[in-house]
Amino acid sequence: MKRVRVSLGVLLAVGVLAGAVLAGGLTPAFYPAGDRMVAILTNEVGAPVTGLHIEFDREVTIVNKIEFGGYLPALTPLSGTSFDFNGGSLVAGGDVELDWQPMDAVPTLILWMDGARAVGAPYVTSVEKLGWLLGVGIVYLRESNPALLAAAFQEFFALNAEFFGQVSLTLGMNIADAVTPVIMTAPAEGIQNFFNTLVGMLGVTSLDELMTGSVNMSPLLKLLGL
Repeated sequence: MKRVRVSLGVLLAVGVLAGAVLAGGLTPAFYPAGDRMVAILTNEVGAPVTGLHIEFDREVTIVNKIEFGGYLPALTPLSGTSFDFNGGSLVAGGDVELDWQPMDAVPTLILWMDGARAVGAPYVTSVEKLGWLLGVGIVYLRESNPALLAAAFQEFFALNAEFFGQVSLTLGMNIADAVTPVIMTAPAEGIQNFFNTLVGMLGVTSLDELMTGSVNMSPLLKLLGL
């Protein structure tokens, strides 16, 4: 069986525009069972996948894995914070059941994989992971589709003109003019730092607060298929 080495540094290089190619991803269902959490992960990307990547907010142990519609072998140890199951196949509509302990650990990022690239829309639950995804995705788009990237940020600043206008007055500079060169030249880490600065200005601490806050993130989320 072919073994696939998965690197998070490159896995989004092709799959970041999930919404443009494969509109679905996954909507996990979680069920507590005794001292473990059970998750049912359904392949909703509309095509077979070869793997699954999942990260948690703390160290866990995967105590059970069952596939319905294929098999995805483990490439990483079953204790840790990040796991890769890849090198097999799971049919469209197939399920993976994952059970882990401790049961209160929360997945922060889940991705279906096709070889070493992500496919479908990512499932993300933390502000940190969303910032990382945006950084990697924007760097990729600068090379693959700069017009789409420019249009997304133009829409983002237009939708949030009042907020950024107030910030510009406070700082004595036009934020859109100052940020655009950074977006078009900075590495992924620099873009993630801009995102973290924005989050800090908003005073939010969770993804739910960010999604329901005063800044409309939809143009940037569309870049990730969210």
